[in-house]
Amino acid sequence: MFNCFEPQVVFQEVPNEVSLAFLVTGCPFACDGCHSQDSWTATSGVELDAKTFSNYLSQYKNLITCVVFFGGEWQAHKLIAHLKFAQNQGLKTCLYTGAEKVSNSIIAHLDFLKTGRWQKQLGGLNNKNTNQRFINVKTKTLLNYKFLGN
Repeated sequence: MFNCFEPQVVFQEVPNEVSLAFLVTGCPFACDGCHSQDSWTATSGVELDAKTFSNYLSQYKNLITCVVFFGGEWQAHKLIAHLKFAQNQGLKTCLYTGAEKVSNSIIAHLDFLKTGRWQKQLGGLNNKNTNQRFINVKTKTLLNYKFLGN
């Protein structure tokens, strides 16, 4: 099953986009200091099947420009199906992962990708010393600077 918690509309995770964010459960990384430890258990949340995903996108139609998944790459075929559907609806797509690399079969369906485990001493995307990378997949441009304060 491809489970997640109820999605939320978010404004900061993908620069210049209003995103519907899905926190997928079953995360295998279990990063020390994770703010979403409740996502580690695969049976948490509810199944995000095709009908449920379609209903969410219909509900937020004309309000969002992007769909972002926090995790899910460990079930690539299910994630890809949702990414393709979102793209067919005219939405941009993004994946946040603790992995350093993601399969090309997933990348082919992304506009944005955040990689790298959370490391407290390095901070997140809003820290210039972070190990995490946020890229525009199409242009291969590193966009970390968009998360830094003035």
